[in-house]
Amino acid sequence: MQIAKMWRYPVKSMLGEQVGEAGFAASGVDGDRRFALIDDVTGLVATAKHPRLWKGLLKFSAAADGGGARITFPSGWTVDAEDPAVDGLLSTALGRAVRMSAERPEAATVERPAPEDVLAQGVEAEVAAATLEIGQGTPGSTFVDYAPVHLITTATVGEVGTEYVRYRPNLVIETPPGTRPYVENDWVGGEIRIGDEVVLRIVLPTPRCAVPTLEHGGLPRAPHAVRALMADNRVAVPGFGVLPCAGCYAEVVRGGVVRVGDAVVVTNP
Repeated sequence: MQIAKMWRYPVKSMLGEQVGEAGFAASGVDGDRRFALIDDVTGLVATAKHPRLWKGLLKFSAAADGGGARITFPSGWTVDAEDPAVDGLLSTALGRAVRMSAERPEAATVERPAPEDVLAQGVEAEVAAATLEIGQGTPGSTFVDYAPVHLITTATVGEVGTEYVRYRPNLVIETPPGTRPYVENDWVGGEIRIGDEVVLRIVLPTPRCAVPTLEHGGLPRAPHAVRALMADNRVAVPGFGVLPCAGCYAEVVRGGVVRVGDAVVVTNP
């Protein structure tokens, strides 16, 4: 197995950037989920998990720029994430008052409707949403959902039959022909060695929200990106319940640099 693709998403719920190499540390991938928008009204972290309010974030993209990020609007216009004008510009574009944050607030939370409800009622419906604390498995101040690294295999993506970018992974692992889909479920509790430096520990299967079903830039809606998981891969996720999953979350045991093409060796628990 090897690393086929590597991504980071400097602003939470915006489109990210593909990279050829990146540093990995306890807090995750260098530059990943470095920023997020905070809803001025509720104080919650803005995320496309709540599509009625925030699906528009997936029309924007962000790329790391030194220690910061550069945001590209749907029009192609760009602005620095730490520009004093960015809050007003994004509030106007999104139709809701927001402010950019470079530090995850203590006990930062998001609203997450069940994807089943979003699919049944539609992305514009007022769907009941659970409030969840983010970053519980990650040291530091980044805005990851849970653990610092998210990965998925080509076997799983191929089985679902959709674009891997919908799942917003940091790492796409190319698996040999014949690898069964959802093999990531078997890796929980084990370790992954990448190249000569980095070691990850797999901590949980990745529960899927409504985000993979939404428009991503130029990609259309894809309800099957989660419906397939509802049918074929509902998994007991400790602390969260039995949920549709694809991919897995990992923590960094030993940091270093990962490059596309690096060999991947899994030590199952």
